[in-house]
Amino acid sequence: MRHKPRSERNQLELFRALPGDLAPRDAQDLMAYPSFSLAKSKRVVPIDFRAGAIAIRVEAVPEHGMATIRDADVLIWAASQIVEARDAGLKTLRLMAATPHEILTIVGRDTSARDYDRLKAGLDRLQATLGLTSIRQPAERRRHRFSWINEWKETADANGRPTGLDLILPDWFYRTYFGLTGGLERWLYRLVRKHGGRQQGGWSFDFLHLHAKSGSLSPLKHFAFDLREIVRRQTLPGYEFVITRDPNGVERLNFCAPLHRSVRGAASQARARPSRWR
Repeated sequence: MRHKPRSERNQLELFRALPGDLAPRDAQDLMAYPSFSLAKSKRVVPIDFRAGAIAIRVEAVPEHGMATIRDADVLIWAASQIVEARDAGLKTLRLMAATPHEILTIVGRDTSARDYDRLKAGLDRLQATLGLTSIRQPAERRRHRFSWINEWKETADANGRPTGLDLILPDWFYRTYFGLTGGLERWLYRLVRKHGGRQQGGWSFDFLHLHAKSGSLSPLKHFAFDLREIVRRQTLPGYEFVITRDPNGVERLNFCAPLHRSVRGAASQARARPSRWR
């Protein structure tokens, strides 16, 4: 006799979604590569993408179809909650509780009964869609199998009246937005979100300017070493980094969201116009 897999729900603490009109946070790393259906009709044909060492395969089940680009708004909402709570010094958890009205309002949707049904159908697609990728897997033969959410369910009071919904984020997704453990990483992430997230061509700073801007007590050579390590690991979600030298030989950190354009294009502009990107 086969036993039904036990839910994670009983093992996790609950994180209640923050109230108020939060601005949706960028989640460019989700959009940088083809991972969602762009079609309005149900898609069951897999996505197969390969570019250099990066490979992605996304599969759908016929019952629900593939998660769509509109379904990804729920993930942007979840990322917003994690980052907002973390920056406020609050405890964040993978088991999240909210009302459909809260989610729909923050992502800019209507709140009719039809929109509630669409949200629930989107949650089904996010849970059912499966992906396989080599992104951030250092060994060529290693692949990361993922889904967008682990579980979700509607909640109700003792009389059966709906009270909201719970969803469980995958560990990999949660760690993407909460896993910046180093002080320099956290500071740099806020900086690139402020600058790189608003410029299609990305942004660039020389190391000396970054060192002064950070207020770090570490010597410049140690600060520069730490920057090179961050670039080597590419650990900041949603952005690509490259180090260049301008015509005067000054080392520069260049970054942009890969959704917009290659960071190497931004780097070439940095060499051509270093004074603009200070």
